[in-house]
Amino acid sequence: MTYGELATRVNALAAALQAIDPEPQSRVGICAYNTFEHLLAWLAVFAAGKVWIPLNPRNGNDELKRIVEVTNPSIIIADGNCLNKIAPAEATVLVGQQDEAITNPPEQLDHLIARHPDQRPKRHNLKPEDIQALKFTGGSSGTPKGVVQTYRVWNTCIESLIMAFDLKSDDRNLLAAPMTHGTNTLIMPTFSVGGTQAFMGSPKPASILDAFETLRPTTCFLPPTVIYMMMAEPGVEKRDFSSLRHLIVGGAAIRPGGIPAAMALFNNAVETCYGQTEAPQIAACMRARDWQDPRNLASTGRATALTDVRIMDPEGNLLKAGETGEIVIRGDLVMQGYLDLPDITAETIKGGWLHTGDIGTIDERGFVFIKDRIRDVIITGGFNVYPADVEAVLGTHADVRECVVFGIADDKWGEAVQAAVELHDGSSSTEDAIISYVKERLDSVKTPKRIHICESLPRSPVGKVLRREARAFYAIPTQQL
Repeated sequence: MTYGELATRVNALAAALQAIDPEPQSRVGICAYNTFEHLLAWLAVFAAGKVWIPLNPRNGNDELKRIVEVTNPSIIIADGNCLNKIAPAEATVLVGQQDEAITNPPEQLDHLIARHPDQRPKRHNLKPEDIQALKFTGGSSGTPKGVVQTYRVWNTCIESLIMAFDLKSDDRNLLAAPMTHGTNTLIMPTFSVGGTQAFMGSPKPASILDAFETLRPTTCFLPPTVIYMMMAEPGVEKRDFSSLRHLIVGGAAIRPGGIPAAMALFNNAVETCYGQTEAPQIAACMRARDWQDPRNLASTGRATALTDVRIMDPEGNLLKAGETGEIVIRGDLVMQGYLDLPDITAETIKGGWLHTGDIGTIDERGFVFIKDRIRDVIITGGFNVYPADVEAVLGTHADVRECVVFGIADDKWGEAVQAAVELHDGSSSTEDAIISYVKERLDSVKTPKRIHICESLPRSPVGKVLRREARAFYAIPTQQL
């Protein structure tokens, strides 16, 4: 599809949305998988001057219902196979991609576009501090909070991604991970330079590998757990991924030990960026060329051009290179605040600095090293153990596909270091063998007292391994995942 054809459809749909609800800055929820109709609706929401509410269909129905209740959208757009996941309340429901199993579906986007041919929406003079999106976060660690993202934040994210990855007009972005999350941040930067969006079917690891060969993308955003599963696919080392320039790992840190192997498989194109929903995607960036230096394997990169990333102690003092403290972020990438939660906003943004809750260091070259979430630090026998340090070693074990480390209350140690691991298919490693492997490479304090071997680790709807869920599960020692 050409840019002209896309613009005609987007304008017509945006005019239709304004006919349903003419108020600027009214809210529109989109609940869909990675379909063209999802992209069309997403662009039309902005062209109509409305606020986007991403509704990830992989989330539980109760969570989606709560988001709708809190945000009260006037319009909800859903693909046919997502209609059963939403509770529209007073919203007008529209259908994107049709599902033949749905009888008497709501109004379809194609019908709306056909009724508004060649129409353009009314342009609203929105300001940088007007709201662009309400994005929810925190579901894995407590009650989800609505992040108020302004056009200032969105534009900064777009500019930062273009600069950080040096995107070009021949870039082709594969939409594999959910468009409701990190993948969407690359759509507008790719469009901005005249690039192409490539859609695929089911985003299973094997299907993504097929898409790498058939659609020939240059760019793709994926969480590390998907990267690991792709690397474990039979015959992956014989395949042609030479089109890749930016295989961007985000949502969680990739294990340092896995980076050289991933580089060898994926055309030396593996990169990463660091951010949060509160400061999306690109506060720091690691280019593939920087990962060629072994000193940088545990780093998430350096601060990007429009964002200040520093380390702060509990008293609010900025620390020197090499000192450990909380990672704080300042600049136009930082959210306006949490929706209707002024107290929590004030606790999170202090003196212009966003307190990320991540512990880390920044070396003398400016490279950021994330240790862990503040609340995830394990205090065992009076010593602080950062799970990421242990996971970095566990992940180098040949039989370990994925792992997560956590602390369990213990009468002797206060907290005992434990881990849950997924093994590669056909692996026969035992708990004792893996413990011995770690102990040879770390001191005894950091070595897990228990290794729980499981078939599947708990994951979020976007594939992120959930540390707190694993810890809560294994707090009862007789249980197994």
